[in-house]
Amino acid sequence: MSNRRHREVLLYRLLDWLSASMAWILFFRYRKSVEQLPTDFTSLFQDSKLIVGLMIVPLAWLIIYTIFDNFQDIYRHSRLATLRRTFLLSLFGVVGIFFTVLVDDNTYQYTSFIHPFLRLFFYHFFITIAFRLIYLTWAKRRLMSGKIQYNTLLVGGHDNAIQLYDNFQSQENNYGHKFVGYIPLGNNVEDSLKLKLPKLGTVDNIVEVIETAQIEDVIIAVETTDHKKINRIFNKLYELRDSINVKIIPDMYDIMIGAVKMNHIYNAGLIEVDQELMPKHERYAKRIMDIAISLLALVICIPLYVFIILKVKLSSPGPVFFKQERVGRLYKNFDIIKFRSMYVDSEKSGPQLATDSDSRITPWGKIMRKYRLDELPQFYNVLIGDMSLVGPRPERQFYIDQIMDTDPIYRKLLMVRPGITSWGQVKFGYASDVSEMIKRLKYDLIYLENMSIMMDVKILIYTVLILIQGRGK
Repeated sequence: MSNRRHREVLLYRLLDWLSASMAWILFFRYRKSVEQLPTDFTSLFQDSKLIVGLMIVPLAWLIIYTIFDNFQDIYRHSRLATLRRTFLLSLFGVVGIFFTVLVDDNTYQYTSFIHPFLRLFFYHFFITIAFRLIYLTWAKRRLMSGKIQYNTLLVGGHDNAIQLYDNFQSQENNYGHKFVGYIPLGNNVEDSLKLKLPKLGTVDNIVEVIETAQIEDVIIAVETTDHKKINRIFNKLYELRDSINVKIIPDMYDIMIGAVKMNHIYNAGLIEVDQELMPKHERYAKRIMDIAISLLALVICIPLYVFIILKVKLSSPGPVFFKQERVGRLYKNFDIIKFRSMYVDSEKSGPQLATDSDSRITPWGKIMRKYRLDELPQFYNVLIGDMSLVGPRPERQFYIDQIMDTDPIYRKLLMVRPGITSWGQVKFGYASDVSEMIKRLKYDLIYLENMSIMMDVKILIYTVLILIQGRGK
């Protein structure tokens, strides 16, 4: 997104702040009139309660919008979707204000609860949506007039790609798409497409092409015979999901059911693919849950930590904690922390996964691994943001390279924070070799396609049951 469009998003948010402030001033004036107090604006602004409210309430609304609303490029906003979201957020936000800020309001002595509630909702919703729709209508006109354009990459090389490109070029409004080139799915490309657009690369280097050409939109127009290649494309584009929009032609719908979510349908006959794994508010909730549970666990488990530390020290010579470099979200390396369950220098000959009858594991280490007590220090990893409570288990680069050679879809697991526990851990357990890692992979992929707070809670409950039963393997 350009700096100019960043500023326009900032203005959009500023209008939200202004709307919330205006609504609060009008509501405050209404309260004064109900209490039969002076309602001229000079008197209002001499009331310290109004000033305090103007510092708190509009800021609270911005926080609500940040968590639950969409503040991406305003030129991509649907006005109908914005109307729906604004109505719902206004409704729930006003409910929140009444149960926090206005719970002891004196106005209730003069009128029923419903009157001030409806008044505040009316002021806030209609002022906010008026500003938003006016601004979004202005943005839509700029988009339709061609003043706003997005560098667009066409993926495909046959009839569907040519027809789609020609349709865009023949329309008066191209919805902001500026085609800068194409990437074929194979070696055979229609000559007519070669004359219309330059070839920018191949599917293998599509990420580099997108970054070099500053691509913002990718349109996939493949033939029916090329549908098997779609997963390969989406796997490569997934890591760029925050910086690009991916659109497909409708006849690919059959292969996308259950795999992606549909955002909205464009007038140009394109379907935008939303590859985001969790809604924004659930991502915030997941992180808050991670921090809260980790802090609680670190405090409550202090006596258990002391006991384990003593047992580890007495079990064999060496440090209490074991650190090992793992690959986390977006390929970022971090040190995972565990209680040491093996004898020192257990990997002199190189990386080696533990087995059921591994002689490198200490007697106390076997007990810890059975109940997964060795994982307890990872609550610190969760607290600092390297890990999550629930997510695919982090692996070493040595094993990731081997997994990727067999199943490149593993790269999708690196788009989220790894977890202390996972659906793969619950259903499959620890892996003793690369083939078992690959078998466990399908469970983690199922988790990614169904990520939600409730899914995390379910996995945590199953994990606790496994620990109680001593099935930590």
